[in-house]
Amino acid sequence: MSGKIAKLLPAKLSEILRSPPPLLPNGAKILIAVSGGQDSLCLAQLLIKLQASWDWQLAIGHCDHRWRSDSQANARHVANLAKNWGLPFWLRTATTPPASEATAREWRYGQLIELAQQTNYNYVVTGHTRSDLAETFLYNAIRGSGSDGLRSLGWQRELSQGILLVRPLLSFSRSQTGSFCEAMSLPIWEDATNQDLKHSRNRIRLELLPYLEQHFNPQVERSLAQTAAILRDEVELLETLATQAWQPEALPRIDRLKLRDLPKALQRRVIRQFLQKHLSKAPNFEQIEKVVSLIYAPRRSRTDPLPGDVWAEVEHSWIWLRSEPNSGSEPNKSNHH
Repeated sequence: MSGKIAKLLPAKLSEILRSPPPLLPNGAKILIAVSGGQDSLCLAQLLIKLQASWDWQLAIGHCDHRWRSDSQANARHVANLAKNWGLPFWLRTATTPPASEATAREWRYGQLIELAQQTNYNYVVTGHTRSDLAETFLYNAIRGSGSDGLRSLGWQRELSQGILLVRPLLSFSRSQTGSFCEAMSLPIWEDATNQDLKHSRNRIRLELLPYLEQHFNPQVERSLAQTAAILRDEVELLETLATQAWQPEALPRIDRLKLRDLPKALQRRVIRQFLQKHLSKAPNFEQIEKVVSLIYAPRRSRTDPLPGDVWAEVEHSWIWLRSEPNSGSEPNKSNHH
């Protein structure tokens, strides 16, 4: 089995990469984000195996969050791997440990973008797998994030101008990457925090998904990944249709009469795009729904305050965003025209 998987995964990845449009084209300069875990080691080794066929320039980047007592040893381990593979290696270390998973992720991607810019690498690749996709789907579903959250991880997205994030392993399961590492005798650095059940993602991976596999669907991971892929395509279509359904203006207003014949799903997306353009902070579901309700509301109807001490108000055929001068006070009607 080990010999089979060692041949199967490179062939499968090569097939994925050859499907148009190419995820990682010939001659690409690729920065591989390597944590030392099985998924990133599998990714690095697969790209090394295919490097000659694609004429890639490869390098390794590692981000040390300083969360664990062994993080420096972990970084040295990855540096040694890069040296053994004959690849350039760059390390970024946090000055202070990030306070949460979300801030850690934001810091990590910021560091990878900086590294790519400084070294003229135009692709950053990560070892996210189908297993990650399924976990993220469940995590977002539990939080009620809607189809945009459920569409989950995509094959690629723009990180910064001229730099693309690519996830080449989204068709691979974590069990496959583990088997590949075993077959190739790759030294996995075990992250103890991955077993810590205080993190909700760990509980999903270690408890919820195995339960669903055992009691509901042995292929639940594949099913969730397929659903996320379908939603991703549908969300892209809806976003395009919503963009075409309104004309952004410099003024913070939108013509509600043009929105009345649209399906509710498009109304919601148009209003969200409108609010994202003019508000300082992204609106939540409840705030979007309150503005959607103004499409049919009587004149002078208005919402509760939105992010940035702004509220939406109906004036004739328009929904306007107003800056609130004093909390709780009536708006200055003379400034409405």
